[in-house]
Amino acid sequence: MRPETLVPQDGAGVPDALQRLWTPHRMAYIQEAGKPEGDEPEGCPFCRLIALEDADALIIARGELVYAVLNLYPYNPGHLMVLPYRHVADYTELTGEETRELAEFTQHAMTVVRSVSGPHGFNIGMNQGLVAGAGIAGHLHQHVVPRWGGDANFMPVVGHTKVLPQLLGQTRDLLANAWH
Repeated sequence: MRPETLVPQDGAGVPDALQRLWTPHRMAYIQEAGKPEGDEPEGCPFCRLIALEDADALIIARGELVYAVLNLYPYNPGHLMVLPYRHVADYTELTGEETRELAEFTQHAMTVVRSVSGPHGFNIGMNQGLVAGAGIAGHLHQHVVPRWGGDANFMPVVGHTKVLPQLLGQTRDLLANAWH
């Protein structure tokens, strides 16, 4: 933003010449709004998603046993998750068929994200249990996070804010169209 486009605001404090990027939607994540209580399917947002229209649920693709969905609170554009339809918490509880399809969807997700946005690498993984960092521990989900050189800067480190150059709906459309 150019200095002549800044709008001054009166208030307390000493001017510091820094601009502020306000991201009020992040407050829902910080306050853990909508996170399920307990491990039952009734309160699980991942179980609720599968009944919605794909675009409304940010679902990119559906398989026989698993589906791919954008992360509502992405680390980077194209951050998606692959998860089974079945409400299962632990990787060891997957059937052989679910494990295969989850792996195949993960591979295909990487191919699709590469074709759409050309990341330099990926972080792929799942957090098993609340103590391991799973935000929704009751429903297994594998993260596929595209990475670019220099994508981690001062904003998340100092400002606890992630700047994303693309809206979730736009990212979902790009990936869904490239999936097939």
